[in-house]
Amino acid sequence: MVAASKMRKAQQSALAGRPYSGLLNKILSQVTAYAGDFTHPLLEVRPVRTRGVILISSDKGLAGALNGNLIREAAKFDKSSTTYITAGRKGSQFIARTQRKLAAEFTYKDAPLFSEARAISKFAQELFLKGEVDQVDILFTNFISTLNQRPEIRTLLPVGEIKAVGHQVEGDKVEALTTGATEFLFEPNPSEVFGALLPHYLNFQVYQILLEAKASEHSARMVAMKNATDNAKQLIKDLTLEYNKLRQTNITRELLEITSATMAMGQ
Repeated sequence: MVAASKMRKAQQSALAGRPYSGLLNKILSQVTAYAGDFTHPLLEVRPVRTRGVILISSDKGLAGALNGNLIREAAKFDKSSTTYITAGRKGSQFIARTQRKLAAEFTYKDAPLFSEARAISKFAQELFLKGEVDQVDILFTNFISTLNQRPEIRTLLPVGEIKAVGHQVEGDKVEALTTGATEFLFEPNPSEVFGALLPHYLNFQVYQILLEAKASEHSARMVAMKNATDNAKQLIKDLTLEYNKLRQTNITRELLEITSATMAMGQ
């Protein structure tokens, strides 16, 4: 019951987080249309010599294959040229166990806060702007449905095509922004507005990903606990049946012994 309640709250948070960025998406769709040949340090594409990976995992186990699938994907990155940023204790334990390079370790609550996402996003942006990493990917478990959570890797930096935060098409394709009917007036000019909004866009991306990861965690844990409960009940039934069979066998043997003894005494 507790796991189901947490899962419902996490799902509601993940869904509720999407409308918060609706206005930001509309503004970005307009500003990108009028920004022209816009350049920004967060858009700079460089040869990838060092990669930064933000690993979003859970703090606890008992969630089925959730963390196992995530860690298998994280292990595919080149150990010598990858720097990790972790959010969640399981990811940090994996980095320490495999002796990979850890740049920072963050925590987030059962109901992720925007300030937690902003701290992760800001640190990743600083690494990228300083040139310590040439690309930042984020690895998390995307919530598809209650029974389906899928590890997913997204490129956070450099910012490529501006995409809607959290909106999905056919389960796993992220929908690109389209220009809406509302027209905005930008002051002093679209380029400066776009440059100011880019960090906020990244913050919302990380925040939505934290919500998706937390919804996946609670959902996976609820399913795992339900399967464990069903298996335990079936095991109890099997053991009870075996116990009754042994008990019946013992009773039958004792009756046969008593009958044999009675017959022997009667003779």
